[in-house]
Amino acid sequence: MKNKLLIIYLLTALFIHESLLAQNFKDAINIKVANKTGIVLKGVSVKFVNNKDSVNFQQFITNDSGLVKIVNIKDGNYYFIISHLGYTTFKSSVYSLPFSKIQTEIKFTLASFTNELNTITVNSKKPFLQNIKGKTIINVEAIASNAWLTVLDVLEKTPGVIVDRNGIIALQGKNNVLVMIDDKPTYLSGADLTNMLSNMNSSSVELIELITNPSAKYDASGNAGIINIKTKKNQIKGFNGALTIGAGQGRYSKINDNIVVNFKKNALNVFFNYSYNYNKNFNYIYALRNYFNASSITTYLLEQPSYLSSNGYSHSLKSGVDYSINKNTTIGINLTGVFVNRTGNNESNAMWEQVSRTVDSTINTTGNSSYQLQNGVVNFNVKQILNSKQDLSFDVDVAKYDIQNEQKFTNHLVAPSGYYDANKGSIPSTINIFSAKSDYTYRLNKGIKLEAGFKTSFINTNNVAAYQYYNGSVWQDDLSKSNQFLYDEKINALYTSYEQKLNKISFQVGIRYEHTHYNAHQLGNLIVKDSSFYKNYDGLFPSGYFSYQADSNNTVTLTFGRRIDRPPFQKLNPFTFLINKYTYQTGNPFILPQNAWNFEVNHQYKQMLTSTIAFSVIKDYFSQIFPTSVNNILIYTEGNVGRIYNFSVSETVQLSPFSWWNVITQALFNYKELKGYVWNNYNSSIAQLYLNANSQFKIGKGIVFELSGNYITKARNDLQELLYPTGQVSTAFSMPVLKKKATLRLNFRDIFYTQAMEGLTDFQHANEYFILLRDTRVINISFTYRFGKQYKIARRSTGAANEEIQRASN
Repeated sequence: MKNKLLIIYLLTALFIHESLLAQNFKDAINIKVANKTGIVLKGVSVKFVNNKDSVNFQQFITNDSGLVKIVNIKDGNYYFIISHLGYTTFKSSVYSLPFSKIQTEIKFTLASFTNELNTITVNSKKPFLQNIKGKTIINVEAIASNAWLTVLDVLEKTPGVIVDRNGIIALQGKNNVLVMIDDKPTYLSGADLTNMLSNMNSSSVELIELITNPSAKYDASGNAGIINIKTKKNQIKGFNGALTIGAGQGRYSKINDNIVVNFKKNALNVFFNYSYNYNKNFNYIYALRNYFNASSITTYLLEQPSYLSSNGYSHSLKSGVDYSINKNTTIGINLTGVFVNRTGNNESNAMWEQVSRTVDSTINTTGNSSYQLQNGVVNFNVKQILNSKQDLSFDVDVAKYDIQNEQKFTNHLVAPSGYYDANKGSIPSTINIFSAKSDYTYRLNKGIKLEAGFKTSFINTNNVAAYQYYNGSVWQDDLSKSNQFLYDEKINALYTSYEQKLNKISFQVGIRYEHTHYNAHQLGNLIVKDSSFYKNYDGLFPSGYFSYQADSNNTVTLTFGRRIDRPPFQKLNPFTFLINKYTYQTGNPFILPQNAWNFEVNHQYKQMLTSTIAFSVIKDYFSQIFPTSVNNILIYTEGNVGRIYNFSVSETVQLSPFSWWNVITQALFNYKELKGYVWNNYNSSIAQLYLNANSQFKIGKGIVFELSGNYITKARNDLQELLYPTGQVSTAFSMPVLKKKATLRLNFRDIFYTQAMEGLTDFQHANEYFILLRDTRVINISFTYRFGKQYKIARRSTGAANEEIQRASN
């Protein structure tokens, strides 16, 4: 039945595509954009809008010659909206097609912002989802229910992005995503990345870029591609900004505030972006572990209900200065700082039971923890325009992370002669990173562009695990679990690419070379033996795209790329991390990088319909490994288990059935096949479907009501772990106030409290059912006030470190 439904779906999509391609289109237009001095402007947004359907417009970006070519246009009436940072936006008069000539050029001249533009308030709304040059761009503020949320919350409800119970982010059904902020690496993975994103305010974010097959200019890291989070940085002249205050209430209260300030005058631009977040939360985890004998018959059970509460706050700051020394040279310095502080308490019971569910014994565990993350990044950058055809840029990043993690557990056997034992651990780590890169661009005639560059990075980490146990009277060092792990890594990279546009065809091919060397040293003690290891490896990573624009409405694009994922630093550390009395986690110094080939075919009809078919194969796939338990203690690690094959089909629709109703939906189907070796040959496969829908209803002047939701069927991210279906429904309301200088938003997330994480994990001679509940049902209210000069639209009838890897897990 599932196969029949999939065949019907594919045939329907194919029929729609053929129908669209079969329409009669005529004529072509060349659009040229320049400033008042006659200098052509590249990177200008040109919206080509049908006068009868203003929602589903076409968007183009001017090339290095300031040109956009729109071909094979269907007869009708159209107008243009031209916009560019630092210039006034204008809407052209309506043009009727066909023209008398087969091909026509229209010239538009943009004027920079001036003080006398004080007549018509800017009121343009970006669509939620855009596809531009192989990137899917998510405009965060276009969805009212994104207001006040954390960035991790926004990613959870973004089409194509899935976040699992451990905070692991998947893109188009594939794990191991490279997460960047403002084209810079986060340098983090695992719990530390989750902590940062869950304490980052969505009010500070302008857009999110999803790049499934990045070009050779980007790092080869990230098998699933790149998620690039762009924070707000205004380029409008003068002094302006926005203040957002927000509060939420679930089971516990939450606060999210943000301020963005910008000052631009002549050659100077200064920006400031600060956020404060307070979040009290809880996690309820229930687990039931079944132990089997060699005949697969249950022998005994372990039932573990746990309740964890946490209380935390964070400060994040991003500030910088850009200065244009002359029209060809711009220098800049950016400062980024993050401080996260969280404390937690937990209580759990471990009940050993017979098959009849009769309790033999109960261990009660209470614990507390504290977590603190401090991060500082300094970036210095220079961009030099050598001439009209050549650019050169240089970036240097210096970053440091200081992470403190303290935990304490007390165990009590609930019995008349019961015992007490306790463990505590101090697990600090520091990460120092230096990265430098340079990029060169050479634009030739006939739409040819050559790019080349290099990058070098140095990373060193110092991780300490100092455990103690209580012997009944005093605390003693637990040397069997304690260690210190030192890690140094150097990565050097070179790349080059060739890009060209030929009428309806554009393509790019590129190659990137990366060489990696690392040294690791585990310091010994009286019990743990001293050990060290090192590794050298390199690789070539080709990438590219081929795009065919059939007409102004239909474009077909093929992308491909080879990617790599290096093991996170901490995954190489063979130290032991205590989860609870019967579950430990340890690193694996023998884990290898995993490599992937990704292929994708995409068809886009306007901004309305996007269809994608993708295939990837990953070699030496990373997966959690759950070996046999020792003395009833389960010690799990991560390793290379084999290969994973991933086939996906997706359809994204963005349309407006009526002038008052906008709809955005996505259906993503994945078929995964995982083949590997754990304790024996292990194969698993799954077909999973992810649905995401959003409807916005305009019910007055600027007043918007929104209803959204997402759902995922059974899914599998790891070889031994199966996730059960889950989803949630949210609603939101927004309206302008204070003469449109401010916006009031209200949203209600996970209304029916259905966003549980539930699943089943297989071990050798055991399996474990689990369910995780969090404080996801929350009502939020936020108020945003915009201050400073409110620049206007000028209407005229006619117009003449970079990407570092995110592997520093704690």
